[in-house]
Amino acid sequence: MDFLLSDEQLAVRDLAEQIFQGSVSPERVKAIEATEDRVDRDLWKTLADANLLGLCLPEDVGGSGLGMSELCLILEQQGRVVAPVPLWATVALGALALAEWGSPEQRQAWLPGVVAGDTMLTAALAEPGTNDPRRPAVLAAPDGPRWRLDGVQLAVPAAHLAARVLVPARTDTGVAVFLVDPQGSGVSLERAVTTNREVHPHLHLDGAAGEPLGSVDAGGRALAWMIERALVGLCALQVGVGEAAIRLAAEYTSQRVQFGKPLSTFQGVALRAADGYIQTEAIRVTMQQAAWRLDAGREATRDVLVAKWWASDGGQRVVHNAQHLHGGLGADVDYPVHRYFLWGKQIEDTLGGASAQLARLGETLAGAAR
Repeated sequence: MDFLLSDEQLAVRDLAEQIFQGSVSPERVKAIEATEDRVDRDLWKTLADANLLGLCLPEDVGGSGLGMSELCLILEQQGRVVAPVPLWATVALGALALAEWGSPEQRQAWLPGVVAGDTMLTAALAEPGTNDPRRPAVLAAPDGPRWRLDGVQLAVPAAHLAARVLVPARTDTGVAVFLVDPQGSGVSLERAVTTNREVHPHLHLDGAAGEPLGSVDAGGRALAWMIERALVGLCALQVGVGEAAIRLAAEYTSQRVQFGKPLSTFQGVALRAADGYIQTEAIRVTMQQAAWRLDAGREATRDVLVAKWWASDGGQRVVHNAQHLHGGLGADVDYPVHRYFLWGKQIEDTLGGASAQLARLGETLAGAAR
């Protein structure tokens, strides 16, 4: 692939950078974290007005028809300022799957609202125990003309704000994905706050009504499709988080003087910062490779798993290095680098950490070798 960005992609990146850098500050994030919902609705509206929420959605629902690579450019900019908006949940988890697998009625019911900024979506992919989104714990069974869902899904991003939650579930014949109203009968939300201080409620389903996403028979393929884009989106966020954390460390060590010299001139400090830079760029190029293959319609499972391994293993090293290079200041929860550490750790384990990705990669390679 060509890792150089096209003119169109450069315009997307620059617009996203302008909006996020101009709207988000550490003080603004702290203020949003003190609210009940912990979502910056003004920023959300600004993203919608710039059509960044619909950038990767089809033109027939008001979007621009671009792909995963362009969405990753936006998510990178979000990660650079750790902006508290459910962009990954609404677009990468919810809207993309609805656009690809939903019925015409489902697409028209929800996607124009996403583009306009009026509708938030999400998906319940975190699984209790195994944390393997390929093996859903929720059970689904026909109940007259509808489907009944029973079970618990943990840590569903922005479920308290979503109009619909995409819930994978096991049926008698395999796996299917269902649209669930989080405010509907048989559904209850248990408030939960994650490592990075976002609200990700636990979703309890007790006879909840589920509407199949498109065809029930396509549920397994739809779930695999969703997981790959969810993982690549996390990698893009981690690129932004890592890049900003290393920049903070570079600025601090260049200004902090010890023994009459800036800390950045000491070999140990320079090596730690260089390691963080290299790790961040490794996350970037593997993420770009995976996103490009997804957009090109090529088999991308191995590339996605490699990218998420880098985002988990390398990502946590980057935020650890950045915090350590700040010395005692790195432990100050009011200093910005601490928030990047929290986001890096959250992304590391979301939908499986480094060991889980290696195990899945091994399964994939072993299956291909048979």
